[in-house]
Amino acid sequence: MRVGTIITAACAVLIAGLVLTGCGGEEQKPAETAKKEMAPIKVGGLVDMSGATSSVGTPYAEGLKVGVKYVNDNGGIDGRMIEFDLQDTAYDVQKGLSMYKKMVGAGAVCIQGFGSAVTEALIRTLAKDKVPDLSASYSAHLTDPKTAPYNFFTAADYSTQARAAIKHFKDNWTEERAPKIAFIYPDHPYGLAPIAGAKEYAEELGFEVVGDANVSLKAIDATTELLPLKDLGPDYCWIGGTTPSTSVILKSAKNIGMDTTFFINIWGCDENLSKLAGEDAAEGAYSNQAAAVYGQDVPGMKVIMEMTDNQPQMTHFTRGFVSALTMAEGLKRAAAKGPVTGESLKEALETLRDYDPMGLAPAISFFPDDHRPNMAVFLYKVEGGKLTFIKEQILERRADWLGH
Repeated sequence: MRVGTIITAACAVLIAGLVLTGCGGEEQKPAETAKKEMAPIKVGGLVDMSGATSSVGTPYAEGLKVGVKYVNDNGGIDGRMIEFDLQDTAYDVQKGLSMYKKMVGAGAVCIQGFGSAVTEALIRTLAKDKVPDLSASYSAHLTDPKTAPYNFFTAADYSTQARAAIKHFKDNWTEERAPKIAFIYPDHPYGLAPIAGAKEYAEELGFEVVGDANVSLKAIDATTELLPLKDLGPDYCWIGGTTPSTSVILKSAKNIGMDTTFFINIWGCDENLSKLAGEDAAEGAYSNQAAAVYGQDVPGMKVIMEMTDNQPQMTHFTRGFVSALTMAEGLKRAAAKGPVTGESLKEALETLRDYDPMGLAPAISFFPDDHRPNMAVFLYKVEGGKLTFIKEQILERRADWLGH
């Protein structure tokens, strides 16, 4: 009995030790899980800050950075901070692709992209890697999930922007004859993106499309390209480009006495246009935008002004800020349902319905079969060297326009 008692006691001690050891292991697992769950959420940034489009890329990048800081300062994503790796692509495709590979390899679940060249080159890779790209390349074909399932952006696509301005001009046309329209743009994927759709809609509304002109983003004079258009007498001329190339076009148009109403795409007009082109040359031009200008009376502007110490920023900055806010909203929704991955972020973004980025941009909605954020454009007019808000032009969400 004594021996049996000793063996039983020994076994009891051994079992107790094993149980305690097991319990100790179980206590570590929740801690490890919690540590993992509180790890930063990695996001990559691919923006041109020194290349051909850096004049607009740099303020956009600053808006992204401030937007991410605002999110982190206000609790991040359910307590998790966003770790933002912002890199300069210099508008170089190979450089951008290499940076993307490193970012995703390091665990980035999302990319904040920028220009058309890099964005276009990444479409298939994003889908394969299941990594959403919230870019600033607003080409319409990127809105069709059938061909670009992981591409998103927060501004109306280039084609919608052009159509919105054309609709505004037609609604305010008072002459009996058909209005004439021409298109000026660089021979580049970014410049070409909206042209077919804009021409088709212009003709649908009764415009006479009279001609085109190709003006490079690096042009220093556009007289040769504009003279043939001047002879065609367009009432309206679309300009696609960047602010520096637009300024060259406007100066050349003024020098040759070209009398038309210019309307300019989202990257071709900002607060610097009048400084670059001259106030007289820029006066009266219309600007398509997708975000409020600095100081505009909308709720989110107070936040931006506080975070920038009341130092004026360009509208490109505001769009970067809006893109960061929209990404964060998607991340929060994904985190509320489970692990944050590129795939869960995509699904979360596709649940957005009239998401309001603090009034800084038109309300945003994404659908599983339609990634157009909205059909709304803020129209501004250059008056006295400043961008004056005219109206928010809203178009119907036509199925035949998806991707075009």
